[in-house]
Amino acid sequence: MSQQHYDVLIIGAGLSGIGMACHISKKLPNKSYAILERRQDIGGTWDLFKYPGIRSDSDMFTFGFKFRPWMEPKVLADGPSIKSYMKDTAHEYGVMDKVHFGVTITKACWSSETSTWTLTAHNEQTKAALEFSCNFLVPCTGYYNYDTGYMPDFAGVDQFKGKLFHPQHWPEDLDYSGKNVVVIGSGATAVTVVPAMTDKAKHVTMLQRSPTYIASVPAQDPSAIWLKKVLPDSWAFNIIRWRNIRIQLGLFYGSKRFPNFFRKFFLAGVKRQVDPEQMKHFTPSYQPWDERLCAVPNGDLFKRLKEGKCSIVTDHIETFTETGIKLKSGQELPADIVVSATGLDLRLLGGIDIEVDGHVRQQNKVLTYKAVLVQDAPNFAAIFGYTNAPWTMKADLAASYICRLIEHMDSKGYQSVVPRDFEGNAVEDQSALDGLNSGYVRRGAPMLPRQGKKTPWRVLNHYKKDQKMLLKDPIEDGILVFDNPEIPAEMLEKLAAETA
Repeated sequence: MSQQHYDVLIIGAGLSGIGMACHISKKLPNKSYAILERRQDIGGTWDLFKYPGIRSDSDMFTFGFKFRPWMEPKVLADGPSIKSYMKDTAHEYGVMDKVHFGVTITKACWSSETSTWTLTAHNEQTKAALEFSCNFLVPCTGYYNYDTGYMPDFAGVDQFKGKLFHPQHWPEDLDYSGKNVVVIGSGATAVTVVPAMTDKAKHVTMLQRSPTYIASVPAQDPSAIWLKKVLPDSWAFNIIRWRNIRIQLGLFYGSKRFPNFFRKFFLAGVKRQVDPEQMKHFTPSYQPWDERLCAVPNGDLFKRLKEGKCSIVTDHIETFTETGIKLKSGQELPADIVVSATGLDLRLLGGIDIEVDGHVRQQNKVLTYKAVLVQDAPNFAAIFGYTNAPWTMKADLAASYICRLIEHMDSKGYQSVVPRDFEGNAVEDQSALDGLNSGYVRRGAPMLPRQGKKTPWRVLNHYKKDQKMLLKDPIEDGILVFDNPEIPAEMLEKLAAETA
């Protein structure tokens, strides 16, 4: 078994991984790098999910890469368009030739003696053993389990004679023409699938336990179309991106500071598009941005409701029956097909075991430094995007910071860097996603890294503040330790006790 060594290894060829690779090719042209991807194509989420109507739930002028403008007029782009955009970007920056497809990584081990990471892996198809090593490791694996979505333990499901599946594993040969379809859930996937399936289905019902905030956005941005006519593309893109970032920040932080006002604002937008008796299905019990806001292009969900092609039921499931679902209210929903759009199964680092000098690193025992580096993990940077804004905005900042850090290390002749919490900043009851109450976050909170008491150990989720912290603040701040990767003996004893 031969070992392949690189300066930088990226795990995952989704948006974050492709973006990271493009930053390296542009800013660190003398560095060797590779992307290790388990699937047979790039795209990540946009290669995995195949359900009808799949699209972004963020505007593409901020969801696309900052370094390669998205210039189509679509605001919420469909999945195939996003994947095509990613491939075009990868080809333009010479990234496609750097991807190793079909590689499953099981373990990553750091050696202070050699200042390298060694990755144990195998070929996904042949199961042949593989090994890679690098000086700097950058997981870009997202935050959920690609193998399975979250499926609740529904009562009576064994007696259901129709089809039941999670949208993460949409059957390629599914024919829903003339069928009664029930979509369980009220998140971004559900509000996308429901109107998309009305083209062929007899009727589609969205079954939710509780309502979600839903906002209608234009399918195309008229100001973008106009600006492209009068300005160079790059100028138009920067203006639109600047505007959209400020709108997003204003809505999020405005919702946190003035929740009652923004609650009325979002609900007023829905009232203009649905009948009064329908408002109970769009009036959440929580305040805006306690969970992610859902966007629908040109109000397609509201239009299909008015046309009678779909309906919304707010209730709880009592049991599945042979022919559908019986609700706790006594109502029965006929169903030939049930789509369980019930969320994701949170999983960090793709399930890879991380070891530092022979000691297993438990992710729920450490802090993240500037939400990029990981406490006591040398030469290790995990890219994790925003949850309150387009994912890619944070991924782009993180990739820029990683390149900036590596450039700094080269200029000083450093071989390694590790963040150390000398002051004891951990806040045991707060995870790195504290403040977001989505179901997958609540279920996965115990496995997430902890929040710190103050920056740089806190996750800010604020684009302007992150820009300053990652791109302008000094690299050497007394927290990053260079060329001293060995963990003190007392810390090793603590880690061993936590692992046991």
